[in-house]
Amino acid sequence: MDAQVTEVADFLAAHAPFRELPRPLLSALVSSASIRYARRGTRILSVGESSRVMFVLRSGAVDITDSEGVLVERSDVGTSFGMSTLVERAPSRYDFTAIEDSLLLVVPEPSFRDLCQSDPGFESFYTSAHAARLRRAVGQLHLADRGGAVLRTTLGDLLRRPPVGAAPTTSIREAAQVMAREHVSAILVLEDGHLVGVVTDRDLRSRVLAAGRDPAEPLATVMTPDPETARSDALAFEALMAMVDRNIHHLPVLDVAGQVLGLVSSTDLMRLEHNNPVYLVADIAGAQDVGVLVELASRIPVIVEQLVAEDASARDIGRVVTSLGDAIERRLLTLAETELGPPPVAYCWVVLGSQARHEQGLASDQDNALVLSDEVTSEQDHYFAQLAERVSSGLEACGYPRCPGEVMATNPRWRVSVSTWRSHFAHWLETPEPEAVLNGSIFFDMRPLRGDHRLVEELRAPVLAATGQADLFLAYLARHAVSRRPPLGFFRGLVLEKEGEHRDSLDLKSGGVAAIVELARVHALLHGLPEVGSQARIAAATHAGSLSPGLGAELADALEFVSYLRLRHQGRQVRMGQEPDNFVDPGQLTDFERRHLRDAFRIVRSAQQALGQRLPLDTLS
Repeated sequence: MDAQVTEVADFLAAHAPFRELPRPLLSALVSSASIRYARRGTRILSVGESSRVMFVLRSGAVDITDSEGVLVERSDVGTSFGMSTLVERAPSRYDFTAIEDSLLLVVPEPSFRDLCQSDPGFESFYTSAHAARLRRAVGQLHLADRGGAVLRTTLGDLLRRPPVGAAPTTSIREAAQVMAREHVSAILVLEDGHLVGVVTDRDLRSRVLAAGRDPAEPLATVMTPDPETARSDALAFEALMAMVDRNIHHLPVLDVAGQVLGLVSSTDLMRLEHNNPVYLVADIAGAQDVGVLVELASRIPVIVEQLVAEDASARDIGRVVTSLGDAIERRLLTLAETELGPPPVAYCWVVLGSQARHEQGLASDQDNALVLSDEVTSEQDHYFAQLAERVSSGLEACGYPRCPGEVMATNPRWRVSVSTWRSHFAHWLETPEPEAVLNGSIFFDMRPLRGDHRLVEELRAPVLAATGQADLFLAYLARHAVSRRPPLGFFRGLVLEKEGEHRDSLDLKSGGVAAIVELARVHALLHGLPEVGSQARIAAATHAGSLSPGLGAELADALEFVSYLRLRHQGRQVRMGQEPDNFVDPGQLTDFERRHLRDAFRIVRSAQQALGQRLPLDTLS
């Protein structure tokens, strides 16, 4: 008996998490366990069945399939299964079937729980399996090759002193004396603690000295009222882009409650490391023609490669790539307006899809539209058609392919008034045919880029209010979201492309990033949430109770992990002179990465199953 215990203990000691257990605990576990033989084809545990044991595969092979018969994983020797019924105290979500004659080590529930109490590492391995393991994986992937994550710098990080301010009734002379004493180049004008204006040293030169104004006049007479502001959690990079776009050099910083925390200047931002895209944004803003923009856009892939090497997260890289794309698109609009003259009516240029979500990668194509004032006439559309064509052509030259589905402002269907947009959304919500669901998945990810943002706000509020009541549309949208199968099943659990130019590669987008994006969108729309970014949607949906805190955190980690691998893959392709795509050779992944990819895909599958159980998807035609 002792020899058998020793033999089994030695076997377990070769596999996680048993290899970390002290020998006495391992021996006690083996003494309490039993051996079970399962002939090939035996169903060991079924969906919906409760279990009071955990299995460890000693020999043979076991397939784990979901309720729809889809292979989730093929267990290797030494792996555990069936423990989710113990951890969650719920019926099994999977079928476990021996596909070879197998020997199983059966661990009873009391022994499993005793070990969880005795050894935190053992408990962590199982009780927080997906979340904790994936989060560690994300952290290890982000180990810096060099340098720090300068692009994580927020405006709050840059503030070094309390705000320097004065009341609107303060004289210009007194305010100038305060600025000199405090060694600041601008002063905030505050009334009852609220920001009402700002005065800079440039204002003192141009509005006071050059204008011959009496310095005894109140500060309010020379201030810039209601200045542009930014939140303290905004990235410095985003703030600088806004400042360049608006030709301002000082930006008051507010907290979430709208209280003034301080002020940053363009000089503060320029002091950041040179090795970031800040300078590229400034160059883009000053480009005088499309040819210059094309040259500047060619630097974006290099920046992505640098960011991957500098420990930036996938979320940060996506924001940076998007911000650079935004800057190019804004500059193209400015150049087009300069050429065509002022627009005949108010408009708002909107971006869609990944760009709207701040999640652009290097393989993104164009997705944009125009929201026009209801005053627009058919004759005036000619102006906007030319505007759209100039911008689209410029984007194409800069490396952003035209949308194959023509979801662009060059398409007259997506260049319409606010009222027509309302009609579009109403039709999609009331008649959820396949095209409506597809359009809904595109146009609900909409962000104003340039022009009159109020036109989009007029559209967004009533549409979001109506969406929460559009049960049938949401059900179809959810069915589309759960139909994206994570690539799990073969090749040690990962399903590879079977044919075509990407044969034997792994698609990180379709069943990975895109699947999570669609899940996040459905959960946000179920509650009429205004967030557009996927991480923000997951957080908001979790806060609203649409996602459990555990599943919300797991989905966020899964999105970060898969997105990071995808961006790193694209960066490598650029370095090798290849066109970036979403298909990675599994041979380029380490065992560590493959294992945690499976964790990420399992999380996606679990989230899809949870959504499928919540909405009546089986009743849809």
